Order: sequence, then structure tokens, then C-alpha cells
Amino acid sequence: MTHIRWGILGASKFAREHMGPAIHSAKGAVLSAVASRTPDSVAPFQEFAAGCRAINGYDTLIEDPNIDAVYIPLPHHMHVEWTVKALNAGKHVLAEKPIAMQAAEFDTLIAARDATGLLAAEAYMIVHHPQWQRARQMVVDGAIGRVVHITGAFSYDNSDDPQNIRNQAAMGGGGLRDIGVYVLGSARYVMRAELENIFAKIRLESGFDTFAFMQGNMGEATYSAYVSTRMHPHQEMVFHGSEGVLRLTAPFNANIFGEARIELHQPNLGLWVEKFPAANHYVQQVEAFGHSIRTGAAFPWTLEQARGTQEAIDKILAIGTELP
Repeated sequence: MTHIRWGILGASKFAREHMGPAIHSAKGAVLSAVASRTPDSVAPFQEFAAGCRAINGYDTLIEDPNIDAVYIPLPHHMHVEWTVKALNAGKHVLAEKPIAMQAAEFDTLIAARDATGLLAAEAYMIVHHPQWQRARQMVVDGAIGRVVHITGAFSYDNSDDPQNIRNQAAMGGGGLRDIGVYVLGSARYVMRAELENIFAKIRLESGFDTFAFMQGNMGEATYSAYVSTRMHPHQEMVFHGSEGVLRLTAPFNANIFGEARIELHQPNLGLWVEKFPAANHYVQQVEAFGHSIRTGAAFPWTLEQARGTQEAIDKILAIGTELP
């Protein structure tokens, strides 16, 4: 298979602005079709991918013999259903995060993946970015000694957009599912440990969380983080060790929120900075997915890894003390 022929379920804004262009730009990938109930909405994709076909209906796309892999950017609550349908139709699947609404749903996803022998994964793009790959290796190599504490923050304000799916409880809205996956999953990725002894405080609005503070332990390190969809935009991750501090700027929206950098603060060396101005984690994600399909190599973010983040989110939502 020289080129993976991709289809997208739905002409969402995110797919149009980020993943569609990434598929088109990725080596060994072709954006073959986009399924939408309104074919006119596919026209923006055809502006950068002239051969992209407009297909009427999600079922029609997943049954198309000229599609090898499906990308799913649908509302959160639809991910499991359409991932399983696409796998059963013989397609590899990359579904947006969170791929499931509860950790228990991963049993269904893993069973479908294993039964079909196809690749199914959550589109957790940051693990494909060299900023995070480098941070993980630096911690493993002892660049900051023993990690003592981890802090994380991710916020934006969409209070002026009540119709946004992130402001719809029935569609899996709320900050934890949308951006909590980042402050939790990124720390899990670096530390290779789960969040335990969880304590949380949550502010709810119309049945979904608009602010969540969480803390606990990851391995021997303590952890604290917050996410919000009602605060000024901010994002940062810091790993504070016995022999230094590792700070990641623009850790989740590289080159959109700002320049992706790693800042290493050490007592003897002072400040050391590594920048990643050219990396596009969406393109790298698509290329890694294609590489795994062609070679059978392990994909960097498995369903089992994604389940750990959802288990933490489930616990935070279950035990979090509600704030006024």
C-alpha cells in the first residue's frame, strides 16, 4: 500500500482547518473523500485537495472500497459508534479525542480492533510532536533528577458560543473531556504512570464542567492541574525535579497558541532552550498512522494508553466537589 486513502466523517471546522490539510500534506497519504449531509460543505476541502470527493452519508463513506482509513472528528458522543462501524466495514480508524465518553467503552473499542485486526487509535496528536517526545526522553535520562511535582494548565473561554458542542452536556461537552485529556495524558505520557489518590473540585454549568481542578500522585511525583472553558486562554506544563525544572510552552496548540519550546532550568547550566518552530503534530500523526498500517509497527498512542486518561477523567467527574 503506497498511499493510504483517507476519508473524513463530517466537514467540521477542525477537520477543514487542521486534519484535512494534514492528511493532504502527509507523506504516503491521500485525502480521498469527505462525507457530509450537505455536499457544499466539502468545497473548502477541495480547494486544497482537488481530488477529494464529496460523499453523501457516513455509511456510504465507510463502505467505499476506495477508502483505506477513516478520520472521525464527530461530536464526542458519536466516536465509539462510528469507530466500531468503520472497523467492521474494514477501515482503519483514527478518531478524535476523547475517543470514548467513559473508560468502560474502551472494552468495545479494543474488542472491535482485535476482532478485525485493523488499527484503531485516538487522535492524541501531542505524542507525535518532538517537543513532547524530547521532554519524555529528558525525564527518562534524568535531566531534572527525580521528578517531585508536575503542574499543568489549559484554558480558553467559549462562553459566548452556547451552541458549541463543548457547551452541550448531551454531546460530551465540558472542559475535562475536551482539554483535560491534555493536562492528564501528557503527564501520563512523560511519567509512564497513572494518576492516583485523586482529589478534585469542579464547577458545573448546565450539566457540564467549565472549571476543574485536580491533584494526586503520578508515581513518586505529586501532580496538580486545572482546565477551564471560562478563563483567559493559557496553557503550560511544568515538571519540577530534584535537579532542575522542565517547562513546556504552547504544549497543546503548537504554533497556534505560541511557539513550542522546552525550557530546561538547571542550577549549574542556567537556562537551556530548545525550539520547535517547524513541527506539525497533525501531519506527523497521519504519517505515524500510515507507517503503522504499512509495517505493523506499534502506534505511539494505543487504545490502552488512551483508556488510562479516561479512567482519570471518570474519577474526577465522580468524586469532584462542586464549586459555586
